[in-house]
Amino acid sequence: MNTPPAPASPRASRWRFSRPGKHGQRWLAAIALLLAAIVVLLLLWDWNWFKGPLERMVQARTGRALHIGHLDVDLGSTSTLRADRISFANAGWAQRPDMAHADRIEIDLRLWPLLRGSVQLPEVRLTRPDVLLQTSPRRGEPGNWSFLGSGGGQSLQLKRLRVDDGRLQFLDEAGRTDIQLAVRSGTSKQASAAPPLLLEGKGHWRGASFSVRGGTESPLELADSDHPFRLHLDGQAGATHAIASGTLTNPFRLQVFDLRLRLSGKDLEDLYPLVGIAMPSSPPYRLDGRLKREHDVWRYEKFSGQVGDSDLAGDAQIDVAGERPRLAADLVSRRLDFDDLAGFVGAPPKTGAGETANSAQKARAAALAARSTVLPDTPYNLDKLRAMDADVRWKAHRINSPSLPLDDMDAHLLLDAGLLRLEPLNFGVAGGNIRSTIRMDARQPRITTALEASVRGVQLGQLFPDARLVKQASGGIGGQLRLTGNGNSVAAMLGSSDGNVAIGMGRGHIGNLLMELAGLDVAESLKFLFTGDRQIPLRCAFADFEVKDGRMQADALAFDTTDTLIVGEGSIDLKHERLDLLLRPRPKDVSILALRSPLHIDGSFKNPSFRPDFKALGLRGAVALTLGSIAPPAALLALIETGPGKDADCGGRYAK
Repeated sequence: MNTPPAPASPRASRWRFSRPGKHGQRWLAAIALLLAAIVVLLLLWDWNWFKGPLERMVQARTGRALHIGHLDVDLGSTSTLRADRISFANAGWAQRPDMAHADRIEIDLRLWPLLRGSVQLPEVRLTRPDVLLQTSPRRGEPGNWSFLGSGGGQSLQLKRLRVDDGRLQFLDEAGRTDIQLAVRSGTSKQASAAPPLLLEGKGHWRGASFSVRGGTESPLELADSDHPFRLHLDGQAGATHAIASGTLTNPFRLQVFDLRLRLSGKDLEDLYPLVGIAMPSSPPYRLDGRLKREHDVWRYEKFSGQVGDSDLAGDAQIDVAGERPRLAADLVSRRLDFDDLAGFVGAPPKTGAGETANSAQKARAAALAARSTVLPDTPYNLDKLRAMDADVRWKAHRINSPSLPLDDMDAHLLLDAGLLRLEPLNFGVAGGNIRSTIRMDARQPRITTALEASVRGVQLGQLFPDARLVKQASGGIGGQLRLTGNGNSVAAMLGSSDGNVAIGMGRGHIGNLLMELAGLDVAESLKFLFTGDRQIPLRCAFADFEVKDGRMQADALAFDTTDTLIVGEGSIDLKHERLDLLLRPRPKDVSILALRSPLHIDGSFKNPSFRPDFKALGLRGAVALTLGSIAPPAALLALIETGPGKDADCGGRYAK
């Protein structure tokens, strides 16, 4: 007999699985498929899928193509974006197709701050980056970095930048500048601090060989155009050496900076090809000051130093906004060595013992010493005179000039498109002064020069460096000079000049020894050398020359004391540097060895000859009796000074 199965207990029936329906089966399949897809996606995920969108986004915002060879990301609260074989296209006119490329770029990025709109980069690492910065061939247009222009966007915070074996090239073809730098990160002072950026390189700056080395505490200020960028650079171009340290704001535009600049070199003239500022030739120099720039104005403030054997200090600025750069400067020298100014007239400085000069100037001085002429014939550079404008004031409180009794100097130089004016060029001389103005017009191929000068109150006794002779002479000397000439050197200007030169002296006194040592009386010279000297009153002295085509012809020439009377005639040839003067001395005392013959001064400026002219002794002796027909020019009389309340003797004694 079959026994029916026992009924299942209610407890056991609760644990029995029922077969799912069709709807439940679909959900299980979807979940299983999603899980499988996630697993497959994780196994097959490739960040390179984002290369295309990223490259297109960069090109849309910059107008330049970006190429990424491989892209990878390590996700985390601080994620690392890694790009290999990356390159960024250049401007279409640039020298090479890519502006920058690198073996690898790694960027650490914090994700959560992105939700607040803040881009925080703890560190960026560049491996073998190579960047070309090139100026535009079209004047006034920005360089190939112009895509970095300002625009909206999220703030960027970068803490550390590390560069491994980088290259940076700056190219300015129009300015003949090509500088190639090796760039790398140094060692940080602290583990969390940004490492310094070190650079070293060479190339050409405005055509001159150039080398530089230096660095900055951190290059991160590059991300903020308003934050000062600290740097230290040591550069050399030829013999010119510059050391700059300070801050630079917005390095990509070079518009604002504040640097301490120490500048030294063999010749200030070497600065012209480097910075475009025309300077005269100078002895070796060294200067130290603050270099600042605000937009188009460069300032070298509170600088001081040495130029040759002279000290120089002051402030200078260059404005490059106009058609030509404009230099404005206020210069002061406490002690000026006069031969350091030789470059202004195209001559080298002195090169003897105790003098400062570079090797080229020493060689040039030796070559000039071997020549038969003395006037500087080095042509002025017309391009330099036309390349810039200038307004320069220069005062020297004391002048060292063994051959000339110069006391001080006050000069104001103005240069406007090739028209140079010195208004004034004044010197204190032997207790008096020389006041002059010079105008040089270099706007034509041949320079036209006009010189006007007046001499007032120069004391005869102070003209002699020998203390014995100083005691033997007194009297005030005055005169005037007006010359115009054409030529591109000092020698050419004087050799073609027209005008007038006049100088005179009123009452004073002169030592007999001084007169006799001049060769006027041999016997008297011997006597006063051994037995002493006496003072001779000076009644009058004057010389008036008319200048025509570089030839100075004496119109009036006389020198009268109670002891000796001299009347002169002849000419001075500035073009050929020759002398041809005849002085007829008439001693008024009795001496058995008195030559009583005309004294002929001839020869060259470099080697003048003083000799008695015995041929003219009898033939021309009577001419000395015609002094009544000799008189100084009326204009000269007003310049002759002897002291308060005294009149010149020339007008009354030699009136026509």
